[in-house]
Amino acid sequence: MAYQILIADDEKEIRELLRLYLENENYQVMEAKDGQEAFELLHQNKIDLCVLDIMMPKMDGYHLLRELRKESNIPVIILSAKDADSEKILGLNLGADDYIAKPFNPLEAVARINSNIRRFYTLGNGEADHQAVSLLKVKDLMLDKDSCVLKKDGKQIELTSVEFRIMELFMEHPGKVFTKQQIYEYGWGEEYIIADNNIMVCISKLRAKLDEDPSAYIKTIRGLGYRLEK
Repeated sequence: MAYQILIADDEKEIRELLRLYLENENYQVMEAKDGQEAFELLHQNKIDLCVLDIMMPKMDGYHLLRELRKESNIPVIILSAKDADSEKILGLNLGADDYIAKPFNPLEAVARINSNIRRFYTLGNGEADHQAVSLLKVKDLMLDKDSCVLKKDGKQIELTSVEFRIMELFMEHPGKVFTKQQIYEYGWGEEYIIADNNIMVCISKLRAKLDEDPSAYIKTIRGLGYRLEK
């Protein structure tokens, strides 16, 4: 069954361009011309990934992202003419998995969509023969690789696909120190070329979701990277 992508953008030309390229990759595509229409489509259909513009009428992309993250952790890619670092950080803080600045190369956009779909929907789909392989437990945390769910003391913690991948990396190797490059390449599935704020923002968000004490689970190892406490 083909994955269904929602493109929410008030520019018809962009929606049609992305639809053309995505349908060529055998995706099913739905379109929304404003945030309110996108909100309704998300509730009425099974959407596997959402591409959001920021500046949309009726409900902007940030507002829509906030509402979406209250009930879903599907991959979300922001597509926006606002390419300042502050805008990117805000989007990531609100739960976006990726950020593409306009104008953009449609082939790059499709590649990023493919990458996010692959990261999110192939997690835990290996040839595990028993439940223990798909369940990771560290302290009071349990991560289910089959259902892509993280729980603390039995209570589910909502994660983005990137956050899930990072927690998977940490929980498969508790106590091991990972460099920023290792975290980025595993979490984002891309080559780490230059330092950016994505890792710091993502780690900060994970810490806030795990505990009020920011160092209760994920420790900063100065000059080296991060580790998950055993």
